[in-house]
Amino acid sequence: MANIEFTSLEKEQLIDKIQHYFLKELDQELGQFDADFLLDFFSKEMGSFFYNRGLYDAQRMLKKKV
Repeated sequence: MANIEFTSLEKEQLIDKIQHYFLKELDQELGQFDADFLLDFFSKEMGSFFYNRGLYDAQRMLKKKV
């Protein structure tokens, strides 16, 4: 599967969410670079699982309607 590519705006929003999560849930500040690195890791290593789950769910919904 090809790498997941985000627009600049999407990437900025995702990095903000990661930083907010780390601060709120772990009480730890995460810098821009570290959050970007973590986003790249999750995208490469786990993105296909989320993508495939979305496809599976969409197929299941279509089968119910057909």
